[in-house]
Amino acid sequence: MKRILSLLLCIILITGTQVTPAFAAPEWPSNVSVEAEGAVLMDARSGAVIYGKNLHAVYYPASITKILTALIVIEHCNLDDVVTFSHDAIYSVEQGSSSAGMDVGDQMTVRDCLYAMLLKSANEVANALAEHTAGSIQNFAVLMNAKARELGCQESHFNNPSGLNDPQHYTSAYDMALIAQAAYDNETLVEISSATTHKIAPTTQNPDGFTIRGEHRLCVTEDPSSPYYYPEAIAGKTGYLIKAGNTLVTYAVKDNRRLVSVILKGQPRQYFVDGKALLEFGFRSFQNYTIADYESRYVTGDETISLDKGSFRASDLMIDPDSVVTLPNGASFEDADISLGALPEISPENAVALLTYSYNDRVVGTAYLLAKDGVTIDNNDSAADAPSSTDISTPSEPSAGADTDTPRPARSNFSLAGVLVTILIVLLVLAVISLISWLIYSKKKEARALAERRERRRLQRSGDEEEFERLLSEYKNKTRKK
Repeated sequence: MKRILSLLLCIILITGTQVTPAFAAPEWPSNVSVEAEGAVLMDARSGAVIYGKNLHAVYYPASITKILTALIVIEHCNLDDVVTFSHDAIYSVEQGSSSAGMDVGDQMTVRDCLYAMLLKSANEVANALAEHTAGSIQNFAVLMNAKARELGCQESHFNNPSGLNDPQHYTSAYDMALIAQAAYDNETLVEISSATTHKIAPTTQNPDGFTIRGEHRLCVTEDPSSPYYYPEAIAGKTGYLIKAGNTLVTYAVKDNRRLVSVILKGQPRQYFVDGKALLEFGFRSFQNYTIADYESRYVTGDETISLDKGSFRASDLMIDPDSVVTLPNGASFEDADISLGALPEISPENAVALLTYSYNDRVVGTAYLLAKDGVTIDNNDSAADAPSSTDISTPSEPSAGADTDTPRPARSNFSLAGVLVTILIVLLVLAVISLISWLIYSKKKEARALAERRERRRLQRSGDEEEFERLLSEYKNKTRKK
């Protein structure tokens, strides 16, 4: 019996160690690399950092700065406004730098200026747009830094609209991805940045007008078989300075997914290869889940949830329908951990909390918890009330200087499916043990009864009743002792 129990115990242990890994969440894919010093790949919908290399280190951005410039101009100006080029706009650029050949007194619409700045990377046009928007380049730099802070950038400082050399003009790959994420969420900016060519109206030096062409090789090519061309790449911006090296931002769309890659301090030609490799990796190895399609916590039932905007019934709340999480192929939505936290400073009017999802200590998506139409919200800001007691602590963002490509601790919690299967197996094994024990007990009991009957018949045949009873009693005592 002891041997049988020992054998079954070994079966339980072996079965448990075999089942659990089969249901463990897959590791974060890492089978990609780049030669550039700094890089990041971000899902533009979820904000998840899919890949990072020195993503919080500071570098000179060069002309990818113009993405932020364009976003600010579009948010502050009418595209049909007319921009007049000043002496400072024309001559406060480095000799030999990118230019559209504008002269003092030339005029262009804001729209044409944006095309010239994003496709031609014209530095004097960036200056003219800055002056038109804020009155001066210095005032425009104030807008740039304010917008960067609004987007969550913590490792950047911008001193001019073009990205030309300035020791106080720098950014990180992560901050640049945040800027690109916001920029390519703007339809006007995507439309302009994705153009392959654009005809500019007549100017002093070009009385017949002129045509400009995009320079981003992942987006524009005359040879579709080029190793740099990537058909899914929609828009982006190149940059180069001796101190900055080659810089690149690329926005790509495929299967309703939107990715942004950033390359800083890259090498000639290789920086296109790096940017393309990251995008291919992101589309190949990851998938998005629409949170509202899978999440039922906090939005179903009559449970009361206490938040800083008041107390709400779960059934009066809903999840932002556009929010997604980004997970590795093979992972399920349930593999992501959830926390309920306070709202950021800028959030929708009907938002009451922010759901944050993490996977292996990486933030993979967020979603606003929204009050349904007709539900009263206390919009007086009060940080005194904490989120519901059912919360899990919100995972912290990486600190400055940390890299998301640093190996992370393995997941310590098993998936729910794995735990349930293990419990079922243990219960099944215990049932088998009980059945075997009952069969052994029944066999022994039956054997004792059979032996007793045989002894009774033998003594009865001897004819000595008293001797029969005495011997029978002794036999029973011996049997019990056994």
